[in-house]
Amino acid sequence: MFNDRASIHVAAGRGGDGALSFRREKHVPKGGPDGGDGGPGGSVVLVADPDLRDLSAFRTRRRITAGKGGHGGGTGRHGAAGEDVELHVPVGTEVRDEGGELVADLARPGAKVVVARGGAPGRGNRHFATPTRQTPRFAEVGMPGEEAEIELHLKLLADAALVGQPNAGKSSLLRRISNAKPKVAEYPFTTLAPVLGTVDAPDDRQLVVADVPGLIEGAAEGIGLGHEFLAHLERARALVHVIDAAAGDPAEQFRAVDRELEAYGAGLDELPQIVVLNKIDIAPEPVLDIADERILGIFPLSCATGEGVELFKRSLFSLIPEPSEPAVDDDAVPDFMVYRPKPRRASFRILRTDRGYRVVGSPPDEDELAAALRAAGAREGDEVAVGEETFEYQ
Repeated sequence: MFNDRASIHVAAGRGGDGALSFRREKHVPKGGPDGGDGGPGGSVVLVADPDLRDLSAFRTRRRITAGKGGHGGGTGRHGAAGEDVELHVPVGTEVRDEGGELVADLARPGAKVVVARGGAPGRGNRHFATPTRQTPRFAEVGMPGEEAEIELHLKLLADAALVGQPNAGKSSLLRRISNAKPKVAEYPFTTLAPVLGTVDAPDDRQLVVADVPGLIEGAAEGIGLGHEFLAHLERARALVHVIDAAAGDPAEQFRAVDRELEAYGAGLDELPQIVVLNKIDIAPEPVLDIADERILGIFPLSCATGEGVELFKRSLFSLIPEPSEPAVDDDAVPDFMVYRPKPRRASFRILRTDRGYRVVGSPPDEDELAAALRAAGAREGDEVAVGEETFEYQ
């Protein structure tokens, strides 16, 4: 089953705690602080993989958590960095936040985005030694990693996309001209998900053609999952408009689909179009009486007998426009981005002491502070100091 949508929860790893330690050596009864730093938490990274075709890997994998940073140790030993989680998604995947805002568009192979950044590590007590405080009995606790609910939307990358009404013969045409094997039958809505096929030329050139489920009236308003299917046309450089010549009035069939393209927007109605008049074996000499500057060519053919198919296949390579040059310098489009679902810095830090914990900075409300202490490892009975007040953690 083709999956072009996925909702996942990503959580970066917590940073490791700094160590509360003092140098202990023979004949050195009062060694100085030597607590090492914790390791940074692991991050969650999305990578555009050209070998993937859909988002089916996330049907059951809905929660992704990166590794925690290791705690610091004595003698200045630093904790290990938490393990990153690298999630591979198809090229053309859009990343959106919980509110539907676009975060990143992974439209190029190898493009990356950090969707949850690992928590900062805590510093060991040796960082807090001063001439007047030579034995600091506290160390920082690592910060929690970022968390986010994100939506993944796949928009297929194809040189051309087949459009038309149900049962017009789009899947049969794709089988004829490419290596794809979509399901073909004599009833409408045989195709329930987009299918990609590669068309090969004798000179080793290739085109990627997408077969999109048939469009019905109201598709632009979402009827029949129209929004999901129309979205896959947005990146195509041209549309191949397949018309059932045996169904009567090819011009009205053309206009019906064109109205849905215009209603959907996103420039679909402005794309160049190549028109295929299918089923000439049972409807000889069909005529499309439309003058439209978007139409690059009209090809009567029969997917059943193969008549006219080879001419259409060869013509695709000359009719489909070449990829347009990017409007901006390639170096200005980053292949590696960082999304920060929680951009604000914490207004407080938690220090671990030899008696419990100390909160420095501007403490949050009671519930958030309790959650932060719990995440830092506080247990019932631990002493917690906030400003001038000291209380017992419950």
